[in-house]
Amino acid sequence: MDQIQHKFVEVDSLNLHIADIGTGPKVVVFLHGFPEIWYSWRYQMFAVAEAGLRAIAPDYRGYGLSDSPPHPRNANFSYLLSDLLGILDALSLSKVFLVGKDFGARVAHLFSIMHPERVLGVVTLGVPYVPPGPSKYDKYFPEGFYMLRWRRPERAEADFGRFDMKTVVKNIYILFSGSELAIANENQEIMDLVEPTTPLPPWLTEEDLAEYGALYEKSGFQTALQIPYRSFDEKFELPDPVLKVPSLLIMGGKDYILKFPGFEDLTKGEKAKQFATNLEITYIPEGTHFVQEQYPAQVNHLILAFLAKHT
Repeated sequence: MDQIQHKFVEVDSLNLHIADIGTGPKVVVFLHGFPEIWYSWRYQMFAVAEAGLRAIAPDYRGYGLSDSPPHPRNANFSYLLSDLLGILDALSLSKVFLVGKDFGARVAHLFSIMHPERVLGVVTLGVPYVPPGPSKYDKYFPEGFYMLRWRRPERAEADFGRFDMKTVVKNIYILFSGSELAIANENQEIMDLVEPTTPLPPWLTEEDLAEYGALYEKSGFQTALQIPYRSFDEKFELPDPVLKVPSLLIMGGKDYILKFPGFEDLTKGEKAKQFATNLEITYIPEGTHFVQEQYPAQVNHLILAFLAKHT
């Protein structure tokens, strides 16, 4: 890990942390999800650097070692898109590959639509491209669905606040590495869905968990709850909502997100290509939502093959 350099770039008066490794002329920017952080890309960053490319993984504003915005209203997807553009400009990167996981996939997709001249190709994990629009989760899921709970101001903060940061991250990793949706009963909290004695997934170590815990000790969860959970209804004026840059979607066959209404259709068959015209889709049958940490060798092979194809 000491081969990875850590630096800060000032964007919008915030110091944004960037993990950086490799010196190749082609650059891959990794965009994390939740409860992840730059560290969740450790396996992919080393693989990309060893292949002769440069790997960069920022912490979003309010995440990890990056500064938090002055107010929650300064945290939404538009800010993340602006921050990404600012990072590329500050590092003099004219055109890059984007790799996004979880809600980082949305950042990668939207940035590629808004700034196609800056993107060579997009790889996303765990989330297909869905044109932005009002969320409909309240129509499909009960009140105890985790996304609805975490959208409610103060309830999630109170739920998380009963535990230290490392325990919250552990519980979310356990919940999201399963194939079932996290839904609590009316008088139950999301954190209570995990028994205290439940072990970590076998591919996540106590050292990994300690790293995540330390990073969230610094940032807290205020911004993480704002982006993505309280920002999904954000409106975007896209002249053309179709993703046209080369793209690859990597899905775990046991990812709980496949149980979201319509998501399986968006990861299989022709419907997926209605919104992404230059799309490839690959499944890792035993993979979960954290497929890049669970099966790093397979994910690295898929990413490197895609990069080679479009370099």
